[in-house]
Amino acid sequence: MRRTRSTTRRNPLTGLLAALAALVGLAAVGALCPAVAYAESSGTRATGLHISDGRLVEGNGNDFVMRGVNHAHTWYPNQTQSLSDIKALGANTVRVVLSDGYRWAKNSAADVANVVSQCKANRLICVLEVHDTTGYGEEAAAGTLDHAADYWISLKDVLAGQENYVIINIGNEPWGNTDPQGWTEPTIAAVKKLRGAGFQHTIMVDAPNWGQDWQGVMRANARSVYAADTTGNLIFSIHMYSVFDTATEITDYLNAFVDAKLPLLIGEFGGPADQWGDPDEDTMMATAQQLKLGYLAWSWSGNTDPILDLAINFDPKQLSSWGERIFHGVNGIAETSKEATVFGGGNPSDTQAPTTPGTPTASAVTATSATLTWTAATDNVGVAGYDVVRLSGGTETKVAASTTTSVTVTGLTAATPYTFAVYARDAAGNRSARSATVNVTTVGAPSGTCSVGYKIVGEWQGGFQGEIAIRNTGTAAITGWKLAFAFADGQTVTNMWGGTPTQSGGSVSVTPASYTSTIAAGGSVTVGFIGSKGATNSAPTGFTLDGAACSAG
Repeated sequence: MRRTRSTTRRNPLTGLLAALAALVGLAAVGALCPAVAYAESSGTRATGLHISDGRLVEGNGNDFVMRGVNHAHTWYPNQTQSLSDIKALGANTVRVVLSDGYRWAKNSAADVANVVSQCKANRLICVLEVHDTTGYGEEAAAGTLDHAADYWISLKDVLAGQENYVIINIGNEPWGNTDPQGWTEPTIAAVKKLRGAGFQHTIMVDAPNWGQDWQGVMRANARSVYAADTTGNLIFSIHMYSVFDTATEITDYLNAFVDAKLPLLIGEFGGPADQWGDPDEDTMMATAQQLKLGYLAWSWSGNTDPILDLAINFDPKQLSSWGERIFHGVNGIAETSKEATVFGGGNPSDTQAPTTPGTPTASAVTATSATLTWTAATDNVGVAGYDVVRLSGGTETKVAASTTTSVTVTGLTAATPYTFAVYARDAAGNRSARSATVNVTTVGAPSGTCSVGYKIVGEWQGGFQGEIAIRNTGTAAITGWKLAFAFADGQTVTNMWGGTPTQSGGSVSVTPASYTSTIAAGGSVTVGFIGSKGATNSAPTGFTLDGAACSAG
């Protein structure tokens, strides 16, 4: 199986922190300045999807916020059913991987025309990208942006007239970590070449540093690149993986473009940890929603490392924990996606709310989760999805979203009563009355159904790397767990992957990442961390999982 996400390089930690510190400072010295919306200021009416005042809008001027995923079409050309499956889960956009023939088998004009046709049939905005450019300058097999531009020009007859439906992403991650300053001029040249050939589509450009721009080249040169597009219909794409593992890094980067009125989206992002760290997908999604920026998760299915598969074996009924997070989690696709108005979505004349959903019922109640099911609501246009809320006193908190009439609520506390209810919503944003409530009490914490192995992977003066393996020795899966332990020698967790730590004094509690949330019966998950220490670094002597003691394993 081919690796369908480029390997994201990351420099040593010290170099990265220095680079990110410099990156944060770029906006302060004026590296990004407000851009000019050329098509608007010249009085020229833009065609189809275009940029206005730093935002992506449709031909009718309605704001369009991409909510979707990436799909590896070029390696799986027979998996076109995936477009329908992605739409059924609520996406309004799909980014489709293509090849210009430089590195992989070239996607023909007929194939691209079929992809566009199927995107339109499934009411999806189609972002088309050439993947052969990935890591140019560092990846010997990568092609150039100029070669990619020639490929797009060869497809002009297919793409002409599709400006309402298609965005052209010139080349994926078109520069590695070697001399990323070299990214700017080829990017400008490729944009000019497409405009010179008569393309009116919105053009998307990816950042260098394997898309993650950790040295700030795209951020520093965004204004000059944008100015090179005489139509002003250019949008920048940042890819967020392990480089973006703190809230500050994410919010600083996204806000810098928004403050400068330069259009931006998160064109790829991951949640599962890799060998360089653990991306903070929760902040990425929350900030994108707050700033009304698009995001496209990587990726639907078929990755060399299946931890990044949203759907297992291209089956929409087998979403991974990563897929559940993207489609049904807070700030996820089901909750935030709105169909493009060119397909009839977001109809401003639709003011009628859906009917009230049926009273939810609970099943499969565990110590940490419960499955809720309800009768569907109806709507004069169509129900887009459901929001599940938890009620406590006079307040309600959103805990899940779904495009179907069922959802599993996770992260609950053992032996605790809860009250839930459901709202329905339509594509225009109208919300139903709240359903009747259901009361659920989670079962007691598991007893004697876990073992924990703790080891020190490496030590150095003042610091160490640790690893915690949590095994489920019971007969039922454990979901949404909470691990607790205590350090005796003043150690502090400074960075963790596979979980999120909270520490008070020596006491540490860990909640799971999306991809470690479920521990199958007889299975295990591993959490790794970097810690600080003094002269002594003894191991914790006891661990509890959801309040129950675990044996040593």
